[in-house]
Parts: sequence; structure tokens; C-alpha cells
Amino acid sequence: MKTVGLIGGMSWESTVTYYQVINDTVNKRLGGFHSAKIILCSVDFAEIQECQAIGDWDKSADILADAAQQLEKAGADFILICTNTMHKVAPQIQQRINVPIMHIADSTADELVKNNIKKVALLGTKYTMTQDFYKERLVARGISVIIPDAESVEFINHVIYDELCLGIISDESRKQFVHIIETLKACGAEGVILGCTEIGLLIHQANVSLPVFDTTRIHALLAAAKLIS
Repeated sequence: MKTVGLIGGMSWESTVTYYQVINDTVNKRLGGFHSAKIILCSVDFAEIQECQAIGDWDKSADILADAAQQLEKAGADFILICTNTMHKVAPQIQQRINVPIMHIADSTADELVKNNIKKVALLGTKYTMTQDFYKERLVARGISVIIPDAESVEFINHVIYDELCLGIISDESRKQFVHIIETLKACGAEGVILGCTEIGLLIHQANVSLPVFDTTRIHALLAAAKLIS
């Protein structure tokens, strides 16, 4: 079995899902007492969030690159950054290590292509929704990406940072998310990407009519498959 390195803590709420899904998948595939070989380096999200807020992406890249180097030294065969937004600095991190980073947007694009999705709604932090670092990897695979209006972008960002990252699950926020998703469906979306690793704590397939692509689960499932391939 290979060993996966997880850069977690952004937030720790969703890192728990990664650990659970990877271990559960490996056990179901191999049976018995098998579990996944995982090395976790969990950062202090307050430091990362501060970098995001002031736009100091270079500093955040340094923090995460240091985590990646620790994982490589500890024996990781490949690395997952357990957050969508911080894949903005994935190229800088990759330059400083020799083992590959499994990119969350590429993993999601594979799943969209498999399901023949040509136009998809993207929900995430305001950075993921409005900047190109994530969307461009989907567009390169022939997938058209739409995002909510500016007011909804701010609302989604607020819920992610002020609720979900703090472990707060609100029915009212869920209702508003569902409304936003249905609006994007009316604009032609054939599926919706939960493009923040925390959104899957709030929105599930049973909540909406569009096919849901939960990036946390997609990323974790592919990592588990790679571990035992």
C-alpha cells in the first residue's frame, strides 16, 4: 500500500471527512482490519485565513510548502491539500517537493467528464468562485462554469467562514444554498460542485435536484483508490 500525505486543518472539520472516507474506502476494498496509510500535517487555519484576508498568498504558500516538505520527508508517496481554495498556491507548493500533489480540481473534472456534465455551477469561497485558478482547470476539460451573483457569492463566503468552518450547521443557510443552486439550475447548470470542503457538511444530494459533486468525497475516494492501486 502507498502512503498519502494530507495537508489538513483548513478547516479541521472537513479534514475529519478526508480521514474517514479514505480509511473507510480502503477497508471496504481490502477487508479485514485494513486501514489506510496516512500521514497528516494539520496547520493552524487562523494563519491561513489571515493570509487569505490580506491577499498574502506567498506567505500561505510558504506555510503549506513547509507542511508538504514535512510529509514528503515522513514518507508520503503523494499529497492532498485538503481544501479547494488553497489550491491557488498548489503550483508553488509542487515546485518545492518531489512527490506529486493530487489536484482537487482535476479530480473533480474527472468525475464531471465521467458523468457527461458540460455546464456546472461552482460554489465555494469567494476566491474559488471569482478567481481563475480553479475554474481554468475545468474549462480546460471542456466544462463550462457558472457562479452565483455577487450578493450570493458574499453570502456563501460568509456561511463558509462564519458558520461551517466553526462547526455551525444552519437550516436557514441550507435553505438559502438550495435557493441559489436552483437559480443556477435555471441558468443551465447540469450539476453543482461543492467547491469548498466544508459545504458537504451542509448540502447533500437529498437537498437539491441537481447532481451534487462533493469535492471532499471525490478527492478522498480517488486518493483511497490510488493508495491500493
